[in-house]
Amino acid sequence: MPIGEWTVVDNSHWNHNAVGAIRVSSVKQGTEGDSPEAQREQIERFAAARGLTIKKFFVFLESASKEQQPMQEAVDYCKDPKNEISHFIIKSIDRFTRGGSLSYDLLKTQLESSKVKLVDIYGIIGADKVNTLEHLGVEYDWSVYSPSKKSEILEAERSKDELRDIMTRMIGAQVRYARLGYWVRAAPYGYITQRVDTPHGKRTILVPHPTESKHIVELFKLRASGQYTDEEIADKLNQMGYSGRRSPRAGVSPNKPEGYVEKRVLLNVANVWRIVRHPVYAGVNNEKWINGEPIKFAFDGLVSIDLFNQANRGRRVITELDDGQLRIDNFKEERHTDKGKRSNDYPYKRFVLCPDCQRPLTGSASKGRSGKYYPAYHCYSRHKGHSFRVSKKDMEDTVDQFIGGLKLSPKRVDQVMAALDRSWEKVEAQYNRQVEELDQRAVGLRGEIQANLGKIKILSSASTIKYVEEDIERLEQEAGKIEKKKQALQTKKPVDLKQMRQKLAHLLEHLGEAVKNQSNPAQKARLFGLLFDKLPTYADLKVGTTKGGIFSGVNPIFRPDAVEAFNLAPGTGFEPAT
Repeated sequence: MPIGEWTVVDNSHWNHNAVGAIRVSSVKQGTEGDSPEAQREQIERFAAARGLTIKKFFVFLESASKEQQPMQEAVDYCKDPKNEISHFIIKSIDRFTRGGSLSYDLLKTQLESSKVKLVDIYGIIGADKVNTLEHLGVEYDWSVYSPSKKSEILEAERSKDELRDIMTRMIGAQVRYARLGYWVRAAPYGYITQRVDTPHGKRTILVPHPTESKHIVELFKLRASGQYTDEEIADKLNQMGYSGRRSPRAGVSPNKPEGYVEKRVLLNVANVWRIVRHPVYAGVNNEKWINGEPIKFAFDGLVSIDLFNQANRGRRVITELDDGQLRIDNFKEERHTDKGKRSNDYPYKRFVLCPDCQRPLTGSASKGRSGKYYPAYHCYSRHKGHSFRVSKKDMEDTVDQFIGGLKLSPKRVDQVMAALDRSWEKVEAQYNRQVEELDQRAVGLRGEIQANLGKIKILSSASTIKYVEEDIERLEQEAGKIEKKKQALQTKKPVDLKQMRQKLAHLLEHLGEAVKNQSNPAQKARLFGLLFDKLPTYADLKVGTTKGGIFSGVNPIFRPDAVEAFNLAPGTGFEPAT
């Protein structure tokens, strides 16, 4: 019946149902310290001694000091009348929350409003209620209180103070060791952690991962070359076998069933950009604990600072100052017009560098007083204190003239043809091996199907025959998939070597024309980029169009027409794509 604003609910028929709540602050604590199993055993023993039945357990492997209290999920379950819960059992108040008295009072008030008693196995939380106006036969919300409330509040505050002390010691030590150049977090992709003896005791450093580090180094090299888009880099590394790490919070159980194969985490453009910007791969620490003053780690990076800067293409630059200090500068890409950035009007902006600061040139069209636009390649740097600009026409004329001065000597043509033969043989061998594997698998499946058909003839049980028929159907489906794979593979069969040699010979003979006559500006610029081991500046291209010399970064298999006596080093490792 109603009493003031309250309604008495008869819950005597479910007053033996309880919820058990378990919390550990981290996965490590859950396996090495106050484990969930230990808390569960204590709660079950407590409930059994009082005739309570645990209807459900809630386990939280996370901190209880967050603004969103993890116990809220369990409290919401108890608040639902259909669950018929009368008791909420915890080991202790610090396992319930470490958010202090405010968080504790908020959670407990929700339970009390639903007529659910919060109890702990240590007996800090009392069940008794006292009405200060009981002698007058009057009761108000404010006149009823719990004598143990002060003890509970003190315990909640003590738990919060304990958390503060623990975090101060732990985070304080991590900050100190981070400033000394050691590693204090989980190892990023490409590294593994290793404990070593140092002047500061046993400390953690990063060492290259036996397989992942190769992918990181290759990523930086590909991006530094300037010849590939981020999408192409991601595809190349995925083909090399890149497989990222799954987050431990992604719901992946550490206890995998036998035969379980986890799906690969492939590289994408966002992760390419995230990896290439991270200075840890250059052996430099710039996290917030360093107070904005980057330092070198006490271990080597996977790549050099120079390679890091080249791969970032001027967007992030690490500079070693004269006093041994480091500086990291972040530059925004010049955006004078959307047209200059998003279209193919300025295809060489990724392939030609500024002669003053060696950053890739950008492109845009500036508007003159007459309203006419003047397209140009340029580099403006307030930090470097310089400005460079060359018209789009001059750039393209210079590139075409430079390309026209390059051709292959007969000796180099033979070398390229020999490299093509070797590459084609590898591709053909791989193709034949894949076809043979599919054929062997198909033969094996057909044998299994024939064996099962033979079993049906001698079986009499209908249920057994049904199982065999289902097995045959599964094998036939698998055989169909293999046939489709084989057909798809045949569409990618290597072209005839003779045709390949004829096309390549024609391309090499008319190399300059092939690049200059490319109709797609972006593709033309990419072909231009393939001519170099190191990207040229505009000044390098101008020098290369004269008889005075040639840019040293040109791939050594090329030579200029105008410089007959130029002695080229033999090309190494040149394997043309098939």
